[in-house]
Amino acid sequence: MKPIFFTLNNDLHMMAIPDTDAHLDGHPVITYTYSLFIDRAKGNPQQALKKESTLHLDKINDPDYLGFIAFETPANVFSYTGGERSLTVAEIEEVIEHLNLIRDNPPLWRSMDNL
Repeated sequence: MKPIFFTLNNDLHMMAIPDTDAHLDGHPVITYTYSLFIDRAKGNPQQALKKESTLHLDKINDPDYLGFIAFETPANVFSYTGGERSLTVAEIEEVIEHLNLIRDNPPLWRSMDNL
């Protein structure tokens, strides 16, 4: 999936790489996971190519790795797991708000296709 680039209010440039997983253990649950990295290349999608291969490792040693946020539907429950550096509560809330804005507004998806 294509990376999502955005900047937090504290000027932290972020790259979120989305992933989806379905669980069918008696009831359908879809987990949308966003692996979070510091965006050092300022929106260059090529940087995601190297990072995508490490997304499901037990231990990610990338110094830019900030962990991941998982959204589960239909319950709309989310959780955050930190990485090499963990986000603050305020940063986590801002990332969730930003990702929800994108998830809830399909017209924004078309503008992301140009990345």
